[in-house]
This record gives sequence, C-alpha cells and structure tokens, in this order.
Amino acid sequence: MLRDMIEIDGDKCNGCGVCVQGCPEGALQVIDGKVRLVSDLLCDGLGACINECPQGALKAGKKEAQSYDEKIVMANIVKAGGNTIKAHLKHLDSRGETKHMNEALQYLKTNGIEAPDYRDEKMHDRAHGGGCPGSGIVDFSEDEGKTTNNTGNTGTQPSQLSQWPIQLHLVSPSATYYRDKDLLLAADCVAFSMGNFHRDHLKGKGLAIACPKLDSEQEIYAEKITAMIDEAKVNTITAMIMQVPCCGGLLATAKRAAAAATRKVPIKAVTVGLKGDVLSEEWV
Repeated sequence: MLRDMIEIDGDKCNGCGVCVQGCPEGALQVIDGKVRLVSDLLCDGLGACINECPQGALKAGKKEAQSYDEKIVMANIVKAGGNTIKAHLKHLDSRGETKHMNEALQYLKTNGIEAPDYRDEKMHDRAHGGGCPGSGIVDFSEDEGKTTNNTGNTGTQPSQLSQWPIQLHLVSPSATYYRDKDLLLAADCVAFSMGNFHRDHLKGKGLAIACPKLDSEQEIYAEKITAMIDEAKVNTITAMIMQVPCCGGLLATAKRAAAAATRKVPIKAVTVGLKGDVLSEEWV
C-alpha cells in the first residue's frame, strides 16, 4: 500500500545515530556507518525522528510499504523496557493516534504489563513533540460544547475549529479528527472572504486548507485525500473554492483523489464569490 514513510538521504547521513534515539518504535538502526530503515512494519511515518537529525537527512515521503502494525511494534518495544514504552505512548498521544494508542494499551494489558504514565507532559509534547511546534496534532473536538454557546449574529462568534494543524501538507490523514467525519477541503482565501465561514460551514467538520495556485508539491494532496477516504473513512467531502479560475484545481484534486480511492464518497462543490457570497453549491 502507498503510505507515509521515513526517507533517509544517504549522502547527508553521517551515522551519528541521534535519530535512532528519537524512534522508540525501533524502525531505525545504524548499519555500516549509516542509519537504515529496518522495517516498514515498525515505521509509523509520523516523523518524530525528523527534527532529531542534525544533518537534515530525514524526511517523510510516500512509498509502497507494508502496513504499520502496532502489535509488532509493541512486541519490539517492550523488550527495551519501561522508558521506551512510555516514549512510544507519548509519541502516539501527542499526535492524536487514538486507534494505535488503544491497540498499544490493549497489548500491554493482554501481556500483563502495566502501562506507564505517559500523560504527565502531554501539553508540552503537543507543543514541542519531537518536531515542528506548529505541526503537532491537537484535537479540539472534546471542547466543542464549551465554545458553541454564542450562536447569534452579533457579538463575538466562537471558533468552530476542532483541530490543528489544518494545512494539507501538514495534516495526517489518519488523525482522529478526520475519522468518520465530513471533510471540509477549503481554498486558503475562502475563510477570509466569508464572514460566516465558521458558523455555517466549518462546524462539526474536519478541515484541510490549500492553495491550488501557490502551494508546491501538490501531487501529495491527492494521495492524502485518498488516504482520508480509505483509511480515515470520511463520510463526505465539501470542496469550497473561490470563483477565480485557478481555484478550480482544488476541486479537481478532490475528484482525482476520490476516483483513486477504494471507498466511494460524495463530493459537494461550493463556489464562493469575492465578497463571500455562495455563487453555487452542488454535488458533483
């Protein structure tokens, strides 16, 4: 299957092994003076190791690989002891990987191993978790009931954002805030044009934003949306674009991704005028 994996630039890697310490899953090892990815099954592709590398030799990329297997990972991790187990659980928690977290905790329970307290520095990890502070996964959905009291047309309007990050290059298709949700795929300019964007369009949806004109490496976008359909099992996709011609590329990407997916989901196209009015809205 095609999924996120760690890629290693052999020319940049000097074999220092710092990244190995940042990979509690045990997917990286120093072999013959270079760091190697020793098993597809152990690499979750979330990139906790990337910013550990002082040479900039690591990056995340798409490749054909075996599916990540949490049970195999845990069997490998428990051999290394409690601190490694704790580091792995904190790694999953900071990135909102609820499914893998539940599998890991169940493995420990089944094998009579007490789960360490991994939550003592939870918020710190979410801000700084082994990578860029701006790309740590945070799911706000548990706070929705606290921020939706003001629904009138005057005064302060509460944010309906239920997650971070939101930029399509930064989001993880397997993040909990996409699972079994409706996906709102919005062009960057839409929210700035629409005064009622949060209240009328964002509430209750997982969000991904992109600019089909200015963003680089957009071939990744279709792959991520396909993964959201097949792995996160999003219910629907709403593509909100501006009326300018270049913005249609985002809708085209969504259609291409849906065509490549195994599951079939409906796509709604919403075109927004320059002054924030909805010009058209239709299922395509």
